[in-house]
Amino acid sequence: MRRLRLRPARTEGAATDERAALTTRKKFLRRRRARTWLVWRRLLIGLVVVGTAAGAVWLVYFSSVLASARTDVTGTESLPEALVVETAQVPLGVPLARLDVGAIEARVEGLAAVESAEVSRSWPDRVRIRVTERTPVAAVLWEGRWRGLDESGLLFRDYDRRPPALPVVQMRASTTVDALAEGAAVVNALPEELLRRVEAFDVRSIDDITFGLKSGAQVVWGSSEYSEAKVEVLQILLDKPATTYDVSAPGRPTTRS
Repeated sequence: MRRLRLRPARTEGAATDERAALTTRKKFLRRRRARTWLVWRRLLIGLVVVGTAAGAVWLVYFSSVLASARTDVTGTESLPEALVVETAQVPLGVPLARLDVGAIEARVEGLAAVESAEVSRSWPDRVRIRVTERTPVAAVLWEGRWRGLDESGLLFRDYDRRPPALPVVQMRASTTVDALAEGAAVVNALPEELLRRVEAFDVRSIDDITFGLKSGAQVVWGSSEYSEAKVEVLQILLDKPATTYDVSAPGRPTTRS
């Protein structure tokens, strides 16, 4: 009679251990795949970032897409825009990011009529120059030409004839820029109603400034120091007829008839 060989039955505990081991292995494989994908994803992101940065650098600094093609000028009044553009010497076809805006500003500020200049990039292809012109406070007849005098004592522009809206400042060959600046400060210190009575200012030196009135009288002013007090004193003295009003020392003013 043939005997049957019976396979021993697995216990419930062994089956449970096998299922646990299988589950653990699946989790391990999933984690390994996840870590592998994370590494590849970081690598791909890094390549994209590097490629994008390289492309941006090339676009901004080396391509002609963002290169200078035009110069716009604002803020000019008496100064021709064409002269500003010519003086600025903005190189066309150069990427805006590589332009030396400081050098452009320096060239424009080299113009006598320009007090300051601000240069900026206007993407994609323009350079903007904003000019602040010097403001004349008086007119000076120098070497046969009428020139504009600004508050810093600089002669910066020509006029075809005497500008009627500006007071006249007379100077000598020995008059310095500092003395002219003092003269300009005196002009600015006078109120409009008093300025209208002035025929001309005479600037000899920093502390030797006088001006003639349209009445024929002379005013000895000195320097621009204490100009506010001098104005107050002079306005009182003008009520008394005189040929000379000396307010160079406003605490001790004198008059001569």
